[in-house]
Amino acid sequence: MKITALEEYGLRCMILFSQAPEGMLTLPEISSKEGLSLPYAGKLLMRLKKAGLVRAVRGRNGGFILCRPADKIYLKEILSGLGDALYGSHHCDRYSVDEKICRHHDNCKVGTLWGYFNRHIQSIIEKVTLADIAAGKLDFPRLEKIQT
Repeated sequence: MKITALEEYGLRCMILFSQAPEGMLTLPEISSKEGLSLPYAGKLLMRLKKAGLVRAVRGRNGGFILCRPADKIYLKEILSGLGDALYGSHHCDRYSVDEKICRHHDNCKVGTLWGYFNRHIQSIIEKVTLADIAAGKLDFPRLEKIQT
């Protein structure tokens, strides 16, 4: 599993929002706290806004704020708002080299493996909330009840 920088910093920004005293942060505050350039922080916030996770508040005391409480925002939403699924329907298209379709399309053992990993990861990130992550309290017994 590969987490992109955009996903990593986006998640860190979401954690900042969940821990902000007023719940609101400005673009310069996020940029400063995470050591990001203003344009990059802006890009992250626009992705999070487009995903329906944060909203902009206009005005003198404006900034960005979570759209819902942190215990109602799931890790799956955050990651999907920032990037692609771990293993999606177009995964094999990236590895077919010059061919139009992967030569292993009809009998792919590797794709079966990635699909298996993906199902387990999805079953975890569907249960972990932003509040869980921010508190550093992941309920692993709850998460270990994964259906196979």
